Amino acid sequence: MRVLMLTPYLPYPLLSGGQIRTYNLLKNLSKKHDITLFALIKDETEQAYITELEKYCTKVVVFKRSEKPFTVKNIITTGFSSFPFLVIRNLVSEVRDAVKKELQSGQYDLIHAETFYMMPNIPETTIPVLLVEQTIEYLGYLSYAHSSKFWFLKPFFYIDIHKIRSWEEFFWRTCSRLVVMSAEDKTFLEETAKNLKIKRIDVVENGVDVEYFQQTKKKLPKNPTVLFVGTFKWLPNVEAVRYLIQKVWPLISSKLPTAQLHIVGSSPTDEIYRLAKQDDHIVVSGRVEDIREAYATAHVLLAPIFSGKGTRFKVLEALATSTPVVATHLAVEGLDIEQGKHVIIANSAEELAQNTVRVLQDPALQKRLGKNGMELVFKKYNWKNISAKLDRIYSEVGKSINNE
Repeated sequence: MRVLMLTPYLPYPLLSGGQIRTYNLLKNLSKKHDITLFALIKDETEQAYITELEKYCTKVVVFKRSEKPFTVKNIITTGFSSFPFLVIRNLVSEVRDAVKKELQSGQYDLIHAETFYMMPNIPETTIPVLLVEQTIEYLGYLSYAHSSKFWFLKPFFYIDIHKIRSWEEFFWRTCSRLVVMSAEDKTFLEETAKNLKIKRIDVVENGVDVEYFQQTKKKLPKNPTVLFVGTFKWLPNVEAVRYLIQKVWPLISSKLPTAQLHIVGSSPTDEIYRLAKQDDHIVVSGRVEDIREAYATAHVLLAPIFSGKGTRFKVLEALATSTPVVATHLAVEGLDIEQGKHVIIANSAEELAQNTVRVLQDPALQKRLGKNGMELVFKKYNWKNISAKLDRIYSEVGKSINNE
């Protein structure tokens, strides 16, 4: 099939969950399909990565959006538009014209849009549109608004969240097929959006490059080491680190004074650096060249996520490297895991700290969780199997349109 894929980011380098997902899907789907990629970039230097994507795409075309989201233009435009800020910051006028021209010049069988906020770039067309929702966006922003300390901005937050929900639901209803990341997301949509008459919802989980991560050789340091991994452009990760340092870490360090906390991920905020300075045992590394090194030197991954519906990549990566995981229920939501077998789930600061200390003090438990986690990922969450699901959906959508 000939597929036009639209993404709000360039799927390389692999810095975020969305980039990891799209890159691995492209790598596997390119064996059966001719894929043209239209992607947004924030900096011209990103064009250096196009060569890597051309290995798997027939053509790659990039469009520059504003480098920083909160520009005066974006804010003012949002105020006078029915679109929410999330759409406005990813709306580039050249994209819609380019998509229209591309569809006219090529015999495309399918349009694949990653995230609902790429949908406004698609002109009216008879070509089927597959919308892939990596997360239910309005829920994540609603959670942030509820917990925000900026009370004076909350009315503006809620107005914008209403816009997000309205447009999300519109595109769920109008796309040819909708894909979500987990059974929980599918159930949520089925129960809360019954009146939307969504045509069909499929689940295509996230995966992990098991061959790549299984090359990780553990080299655990003498001091017990706790790891947190996540990109800090995603607000729930910032909230999680704040909670970890302020609420959970003091309880862990009181039991294990030599314990180390290693925080890894691109774009750490000033707040994260400031919080980390309060304790010499906390290290913020930011982006690392090879994330496997972080897992190799960690006794346990701690994921105290309480908001948003993320992509769960870091949990899957940890499991693939035999790194034990202690996490909140939300952090592992959508994964087919068993409590106590693959991960340990805890939902309060006291429980998170207590279970993290238990793992750190019990090498046998570390080994058992690591072994079970790796076996689960290899069996159910490798990208080859995940891509096969999406390949089947591509074929079904194409056939259903041709038969009409």
